[in-house]
Amino acid sequence: MTRRELLGTAAAAGLAARAAWAQSAIKPSRNLGGAPAGFPIRSRAMRERNQPFDFVEHCHNLGLGVVETRIPANAGPDWAAGFRQRLESLGMRAIADIPLPREAAAVPAFDAAVAKAKAAGIVSLHAAMTQRRYEEFDSFEAFQRNFERCKATVALAEPVLRKHRMRLGLENHKGWRAAEQAAWIKSTGSEWIGVHFDFGNNLALCEDPAETLRILQPYTFACHIKDMAVEPYEDGFLLSEVPLGEGMLDIPGMVRSLQAKDPAMPFDLEMITRDPLKIPVFTAKYWATFDDTASPLPGRDLARVLDLVRKNKPKSPLQYPSRMPAEAQLKLEDENIAKSIAYARQIGIG
Repeated sequence: MTRRELLGTAAAAGLAARAAWAQSAIKPSRNLGGAPAGFPIRSRAMRERNQPFDFVEHCHNLGLGVVETRIPANAGPDWAAGFRQRLESLGMRAIADIPLPREAAAVPAFDAAVAKAKAAGIVSLHAAMTQRRYEEFDSFEAFQRNFERCKATVALAEPVLRKHRMRLGLENHKGWRAAEQAAWIKSTGSEWIGVHFDFGNNLALCEDPAETLRILQPYTFACHIKDMAVEPYEDGFLLSEVPLGEGMLDIPGMVRSLQAKDPAMPFDLEMITRDPLKIPVFTAKYWATFDDTASPLPGRDLARVLDLVRKNKPKSPLQYPSRMPAEAQLKLEDENIAKSIAYARQIGIG
C-alpha cells in the first residue's frame, strides 16, 4: 500500500466514524472515554500524514465524554483557558499524563504542570510507571530498586498534588501485583494517590481479574476498560485485547462494582489492536523478578490462571494485525473500537 493510499484510507475512515456518530443521534457517553494507547494505528496513520492526531476531537466524534491526553510541550500561557473552554463546549472531561518528578530539582516543573492542568479543567492525572515486569528485569533486586524509585517519585509528587487538590491514578501496568500496589498506596496515607485501574493487565502477573479488582477497587479513581482473550502457547499463554464482550472478563460485573464505588467513574476505552502478548510463565526469566517472601507469586495463583486459560478458549481466532496490510489494520482498529463502544453503552456506561 502506498503512503497516499494509506492517508486516503485514514481520512475516509475518519469521515465514516463522524458520519456514523452524526446519524446515530445517541446522547454522548458522559463516563465512557478514550485512552491514546487504544488508537495506535490511527495515530500512526496521522503521523504518516505529517499532521497531529487531535485525540479530543476524535473521542468527541465517537460520542465519548472523557479523553485521556497530554499537555502539549509547547503549550503557551493561553493554552489552559482555551483547553478548558473547549472541554466545556464539548461537554467532556479530561485526564492528563504529566511526567512525575524523579528528583527534587524537578518538583517546581511538576508543580507548574499540575497548576496548568488544574487551570485547564483536567479532573485527574494518570501515570503508567512500569513496563512489563517479566521483560524489563532479570532479577528481583532490579525490580525492587525500580519499585523503590517509583515510591520515591510519588513521594516527591504528593505534596504538589495535595496543594492543588489533584488526584493521581497509578496504573497497574504489568509491573506490580495488586497486593504490592495496594499496600504502597495505603502506606502513602494520601487521598490524592490512587489507582487508574486496568481491567486486564494483571492477568500477565497470574492474577484472577476479579481478585485484582477486589484489591484495587478501594483506591480506584478511573479505569482503562478492556476485554481479554487467552490461549496457550509453548512457553505459557497468549494475552490479547478483544472487543468488549468478546473476551473472558466479566465486564458487566466489573463495571457495576466500580460504578457502585463512584457513579461518575471514568471508563477510558483501551481496546489495543495488536498482536497477542506472550506471557512466558514456563520460563526462568518470568520468575526472576519474584521473591518467595518479599514479592511472592503463589503456585495456586499460577494454577488458577492456567485453569482460566484452559477453560476460556477464544471465541474467535486471535487477531494478528502485523500480518495485515495497512488499510486492513486501520479498518480492524475502527471496527474493534466501534464494537466496544456499542457494548459499553449496552451495559450502562452512560
